[in-house]
Amino acid sequence: MSAEQIGLMVFWGMAGLAAAVVGWRQVVVRNNPYGKTGGLFWLGMFVWGDAAVFGPFWFLAALVCLAVRDWWLFLLVVALFWLVRSVGETIYWLNQQFSPLNINPAGRLGGDKYFKMDSIWFVYQIIWQCVAVVSAVAVIYLSGRWLAK
Repeated sequence: MSAEQIGLMVFWGMAGLAAAVVGWRQVVVRNNPYGKTGGLFWLGMFVWGDAAVFGPFWFLAALVCLAVRDWWLFLLVVALFWLVRSVGETIYWLNQQFSPLNINPAGRLGGDKYFKMDSIWFVYQIIWQCVAVVSAVAVIYLSGRWLAK
C-alpha cells in the first residue's frame, strides 16, 4: 500500500472516531439524534444518530483494513456501505412520500425550490437509486480486483 492509501484510511478511521464521539454526545447528552451533521455526508452521516452508529463502524473498518494492509478491501467496504445505505435511503424517502407523519416537510429540503410540493421526495428516491446503481457496479468491480490480488 502507498503512503497516500494508508493516510486516507487513517483519516477515514479518525474521522469516524471523532464523529462517533460528537454523535454520541449529541444523541445521549443533548438529546439531538435528528440534528443535522453538516459536512459528514461523505461518511453517510446526515444526522447525529447516524454518526453515533456509523462512526464506530468506520473506525473499525479502517482499523481492520489497515491491520491486514488491504486497500482493495477498504474500497470494497466503502462501496458495500454505500450500496446498503442508498437502498435504505430509497426506502426511507419512499415511506416519507406516503406517510401521514411529515417529519421532512418538502419546503425544508434541499432542491425544493426546483421540485415543488411533494415531488422533492421522489427526486430524493431517484437520486438514491442512482447511488445504489453506482455502488452496485463498484462492488462488482472491486470484488473482482480484491479476489484477483
